[in-house]
Amino acid sequence: MARRNSKDSKDSKLQALIDHGTANPHPELVRDEAFKQSEFFDARDLLQVKYEMLRQVRVDGEPIANTADRFGVSRPTFYKAQTDFDRDGLAGLLPVKRGPRGPHKVTDDVMDLIQLAIDEHKDIDSAKLAQRVERELGLRVHRRTIERALLRSKKKAPGGNP
Repeated sequence: MARRNSKDSKDSKLQALIDHGTANPHPELVRDEAFKQSEFFDARDLLQVKYEMLRQVRVDGEPIANTADRFGVSRPTFYKAQTDFDRDGLAGLLPVKRGPRGPHKVTDDVMDLIQLAIDEHKDIDSAKLAQRVERELGLRVHRRTIERALLRSKKKAPGGNP
């Protein structure tokens, strides 16, 4: 069996890190000696960088400010990683997408009203649905938000088309 060369291996690891959202956006800022002297440590691996940073403070007793600086992060970033790790273990060190996690205006009550309006008037458009939601629930919802919510509900429905 042929061995892959080191460059191919490093490129494929970087691609895997990117695909999983765990690539360190600033590996060049990591100045810790372990990451300079050993092939095991990889500054491109954000999870590994954060874990080793926390380990050095907790196990080796290194000062937080110095350690954070060597790992290319701010102290607030260190404290966030520490809190996340304490709460969730290694999973807490994984990057999390920022922003809303889903629709926050189109609640079940809004969807019930929209479905009722569609049942009453099969050809009602999203602009009219938005007007009805505002009139009856006092909530301003853009017509595109309603269109996206309807698409999501069709995907979830048994036999719905993606």
